[in-house]
Amino acid sequence: MLTRLAPALVAALAVADLFHVFVQPAQAQTPAAAPAGISIVPVSAPDARRPAEASVAINPTNPDHVITTFIQTNEPGRQPRSSNWGYVSLDGGRTWTGTPAANPEARVQGDDVIVFDRAGTAFHTYIAFDGIRVDRPERAFSGIHVRRSQDGVTWQPPVAVVDHVNTAIPMEDKPWMAADRAANSPHRGNLYVAWTRFDVYGSADPAHRTHIWFARSKDGGRSFQPPVRISDDSGGAKDDDNTVEGAVPAVGPNGEVYVAWAGPKGLVFDMSTDGGWTFGTDRVLTPLTGGWDIPVPGIERHNGMPVTATDLSNGKDKGSVYINFIDERNGDTDVFLLASRDGGKTWAAPVRVNDDPKGAAQMFTWMAVDPVDGAVNIVFHDRRGLSGTMTGLTMARSVDGGRTFVNHRLPVEPFDCCARSSFLGDYNGIDAYGGRVVAVFPVLPASGEQRIMAATMRFQPGTQTLR
Repeated sequence: MLTRLAPALVAALAVADLFHVFVQPAQAQTPAAAPAGISIVPVSAPDARRPAEASVAINPTNPDHVITTFIQTNEPGRQPRSSNWGYVSLDGGRTWTGTPAANPEARVQGDDVIVFDRAGTAFHTYIAFDGIRVDRPERAFSGIHVRRSQDGVTWQPPVAVVDHVNTAIPMEDKPWMAADRAANSPHRGNLYVAWTRFDVYGSADPAHRTHIWFARSKDGGRSFQPPVRISDDSGGAKDDDNTVEGAVPAVGPNGEVYVAWAGPKGLVFDMSTDGGWTFGTDRVLTPLTGGWDIPVPGIERHNGMPVTATDLSNGKDKGSVYINFIDERNGDTDVFLLASRDGGKTWAAPVRVNDDPKGAAQMFTWMAVDPVDGAVNIVFHDRRGLSGTMTGLTMARSVDGGRTFVNHRLPVEPFDCCARSSFLGDYNGIDAYGGRVVAVFPVLPASGEQRIMAATMRFQPGTQTLR
């Protein structure tokens, strides 16, 4: 159904084939014997500079309509700065068209998030800042903004969740957004944003702290109520293991709001039962061996911060709350999943998601729970079976509520992270709907620029069978 899409996007279809040829890399990114049912295509244009931190969302009213957004820089004559770009697919992720996000104040932008609400409206959340880590900046900003669109091409002007003008203190960082799409929720349609606030970003002064903050919109992202602090305990401001980060809100079937984050005490969990108006007392669910700021050879920066999601399907595990994270409890970086079947009251032991022998590194995990069949889908960079800093990609899928996983190797040509400077960002992106899975992630080809690629998969709902 394309009737809800803006004319600008429909017109773009006329040149979609030309664009698809334009963005093909010089060397194929897909091995010759790609598994049936998994397709790998380039998303970012060849001249995009160091694109990373991709988020992706599937429109629940039209699953062929997919949007991804990420940081990239490709403006000639300018110093490298983060800029937001959005790419739209109308064929389930097989081809993409891209447009830059408006940035009239020329702020540094990043930490992109894209979500759809139940009605098919897209929301793009991002930070926009300048002047951090500068004693006397000529200009300074620090804020979080949300813009909305029906098609991913034409966007309404951004709305500030929070914005500090003419100062970079405090610094608002790494937001994530969730839309209440639960059919029976009394708060259906609400939007929630959670993030880390730094008193002074990067400061080693113990007097400077971090907390988790939260804001909600009750009018479809047209405005946000004043933000509130939801973390009981603070963290350091240096942006390391002692910092509280990784807040990703998720919504349960009755409108419950769940948030987990990482910090010096480990994996911390909190929840709201009144649509994000009030939260309870923080609970530490598990220590994080090695913390969340985990060094990995060949990677400029790597984290194992948590991802929270819920099962909104009508399956047997409806209402389950999942937290996906990385730590080193087995001696190397592994992907794990925590699950609660009773709304966060009790939690099962962590399940190891990657099924390889110990010793190889897994990195940059992200998770999506299919709201139709309840399948848990997790994508991550993976070094199993490879030497040194060579890196590939894996998508792990569970159809039994996260109790067991089948690992599906994505047919991406392995790449060497040490070949050039490799800033792969802080996260990958993945979404799922009705057995359709779309994952987006950076790769570093042997020649050419770093690229964002998309993996598209079609499963028989509730199974591991690829169509």
